[in-house]
Amino acid sequence: MKQKLIGRKDEQDILNKALQSESAELVSIVGRRRVGKTFLVQTVYNDFMAFEMTGIQHAPRTEQLQNFAIQLSKYSKSPFPIAPPKNWLSAFYLLSEFLEPKQQSEKVVVFLDELPWMATQKSGFLRGLSWFWNSWAIHKNIVVVICGSAASWMIQKVVRNKGGLHNRITRRINLKAFNLSETELFLKTISPNIDRYQVLQLYMAIGGIPHYLKEVEGGKSAVQNIDALCFSELGLLHDEFSLLYPALFDKSEEHIKIIRLLANKREGMTRKEMIKIGKLPDGGNTSKVIEELVHSGFVQSYYAFGKKKRDLQYRLTDEYTLFYLKFIEKNRSEGSGTWKKLSQTQTWKSWSGYAFESIGLKHIKQIKKALGIAGIYVEASTFNVKGNDDFPGCQIDLLIDRNDHVINLVELKFYNREYLMTKDYAKSLRIKMASFKAATKTKKQIFLTFLSAFPLLPNQHSIGLIDQTLTMDALFEAL
Repeated sequence: MKQKLIGRKDEQDILNKALQSESAELVSIVGRRRVGKTFLVQTVYNDFMAFEMTGIQHAPRTEQLQNFAIQLSKYSKSPFPIAPPKNWLSAFYLLSEFLEPKQQSEKVVVFLDELPWMATQKSGFLRGLSWFWNSWAIHKNIVVVICGSAASWMIQKVVRNKGGLHNRITRRINLKAFNLSETELFLKTISPNIDRYQVLQLYMAIGGIPHYLKEVEGGKSAVQNIDALCFSELGLLHDEFSLLYPALFDKSEEHIKIIRLLANKREGMTRKEMIKIGKLPDGGNTSKVIEELVHSGFVQSYYAFGKKKRDLQYRLTDEYTLFYLKFIEKNRSEGSGTWKKLSQTQTWKSWSGYAFESIGLKHIKQIKKALGIAGIYVEASTFNVKGNDDFPGCQIDLLIDRNDHVINLVELKFYNREYLMTKDYAKSLRIKMASFKAATKTKKQIFLTFLSAFPLLPNQHSIGLIDQTLTMDALFEAL
């Protein structure tokens, strides 16, 4: 059965507008490995594809050009193989000659996938592409789509190109992982009766990457699927970590070092902290590596509440990476059944709380909608302050600083059933609020919001303390 395109409404709209415009279009698509870039383009442009080529990882220029000749032979339906061109300028000239007769009223599409693998150092690929666009394609009825998993490379070398491609990109797509709503729609094509608690557990472990999600088997629980995907020797995600970063970044060991640093600190770290703790060089390369991780969607950056602008915090938010470093890496040799045992431990309970917090940070728009403040400007962050003689320290999972003189302190609680607040927990929340007010001296109204997987059961401890309660259903809201 052919896989259906789930979600991606805005991205489909961009691609369709490029197809319908009266001008030539150069569309750039970036997004991490296995997020569904190729599937999106092939699905939307299936009936208009005149030429498609995917770069070969770690292949020299001669092999890339041979690959080009093979694809041109395929699309031209040549009775004889086309000889590989000597360079990329010749290759793109051949492509223009092939496409020239196809110039009719209806647009045609050229799709160049995994561009960074083709545009190796000194290959001349970008010069050839610049010639193709500026000397031929820009005057034609065509959409040229360039795509790559190495997001930072695409931005630096193509989107911000200082040469022949400078300011030539007409439309941009940054394809991100599915949110919870899209993940639920996707998984229901596999397991129509799956409930949201099962979806949430899967999302916490493997995130919203379509290629990972399609491996989920219907009729099995989240625990069973995670066990098969991550801990079975044949599972797709058993060793995905070792392939993931090298496929995206040159010298990926630098990226992995920062990833491991961030995995060890729940609230995230500043660049300065990473350099000090990780003994990293205090130079431009470290900044470049951090930026690449942010562009690629593995790390989220934000300003902690009350901190100066230079104190930008970085937090590891890629679900699979977090799960791998916490559980898979240390238990890879244990085999099937491992997650069934680990998911009952205290370590799992601690990790699930952190994973749930990260999901909350990624679904701010959904939380705003549930709170009825979708139209109000907000800044979302976390808050962490050490105690002193005047007040105890406190850590706030999610803080929503609103432009209507209100701050929501959001307490996220991952629990497998309805939650009944205890006297001690209520006391800790009151202390947390008091500590926040004392530390920040804010004049804004403070609302305490409780977000948990299942409903908070009101009792004498929660009534009068919690202003608004939300469940995981708020995070699944389609926008």
